[in-house]
This record gives sequence, C-alpha cells and structure tokens, in this order.
Amino acid sequence: MTLLVHDVTLTYPDGDHRLTALDAVRLEVPAGTLTAVVGPSGSGKSSLLAVAATLVTPDSGKVVVAGEDTAALGAADKARLRRERIGIVFQQPNLLASLTAAEQLQVMAHISGRPARTLRRRALELLDAVGLSDKADKRPHQLSGGQRQRINIARALMNEPAVLLVDEPTSALDHERGAAVLDLLVTLTRERSTATVLVTHDHAHLERMDRTVTMTDGRLTEAGAQARAVPAA
Repeated sequence: MTLLVHDVTLTYPDGDHRLTALDAVRLEVPAGTLTAVVGPSGSGKSSLLAVAATLVTPDSGKVVVAGEDTAALGAADKARLRRERIGIVFQQPNLLASLTAAEQLQVMAHISGRPARTLRRRALELLDAVGLSDKADKRPHQLSGGQRQRINIARALMNEPAVLLVDEPTSALDHERGAAVLDLLVTLTRERSTATVLVTHDHAHLERMDRTVTMTDGRLTEAGAQARAVPAA
C-alpha cells in the first residue's frame, strides 16, 4: 500500500489573483518507508499534508491512498477513508485533559465504530509500542511533552492506517526528546508498514529517513546539492 500524489496543483484566492500553494507536485511513498519534507515556512508543506489527508481538494491532479483514488470520493467517503486508512499527527497533541492515556486512544477507535471489547487491548498494545505501557492510566498533566507526543502518535495508529501524516512533531520538544520521537516514527513506520510523510524543520536526523524532499514555493525537489524535480516514481 502506498500514498501517491500525482501532478497536484492547489491555489487559493489572493485578491484579484490566486496564490499557488502546490505546483504540479508529484510524490510516491511506499508502505514501510518514511519521507521527510523540509522547506521554509509558507512553502506549501502544510498544504501538501492537507491534500494528502483529503482535508483539502486540489484544483487538479489526484491523490491515491492505499489504492483508492480520492478524486472519485464524496465528502462522506473521504471522511470514512480518513477514519480507516489515514493517521494524522498534529504539531500539538491536543489530548483531552479528563482522559487517561489509554482512553485517548480508545476514543479514536470508538469514532470508527470498532467493538468496545477490543479497544483497551489495542490501546495498551500501542502504548507499549511507544514505550508508555506504564503510563496507561496517567492524564496529560501527569506526562512530559515528549510523552504526550508519543501518545499523539499512538493515537494516530489506533485504526491501523495505511498512511501516516506527521506535522512538525518535534517543534515543542527539546533536542533529546525530539530525537527520541523521530526515532520512534522511523521504527513504527517499519513495524506497522505505514507510508509515512513527515514535515519537519529538524535537519539533525534526516539521515534516518528513507527519502528527503524539499518544498520551495509550492514545488518539490529532491534534497541535496543538485536538487531536481521529484518524480512520481
């Protein structure tokens, strides 16, 4: 299963004109691999994640998630696809203050209608995978920033997504905790066979990624001294 973004262009109104956020972007991310997207603020990185998550419909081009062409889907089917096949990790964990770590994950699965009797077991399995099995009954105020971000990642994996989209997961963390979160994402991508896209400003650990691409003014290029346009592979 892969994520395929093919010739995607996205524009927004800007006075009498339109501002191009994504310009004929092509990207393919195979299952079990992690692609990092770097680039300056305002270059289109968040727009790429929004389109890949089916939260925004592009002007042209297509997005294929686990073999399903999202261009053919209506709003209800896109919502179903997000629930079942796409995991999203936002910059801020946005955990519910009244819920324990395990309950944060269980709520996600309840939304998707999974049997309640299996939810606790699945939540504990994922908390163990992110190294927080001993924090299952702790609430957000009892956890560090790095631990909350790990729960955020585990929550995104609760419904066994084919595609994992991660937006600046280390932006609020110090170097050590940020490195631990990136290591975790690499490991989970391999173990869970997700097609993972990571938007990041942290260049310290890019050598761990399977691929790094650069977004500049809405266009993707391969990272490196001699940048070239990214093919759809």
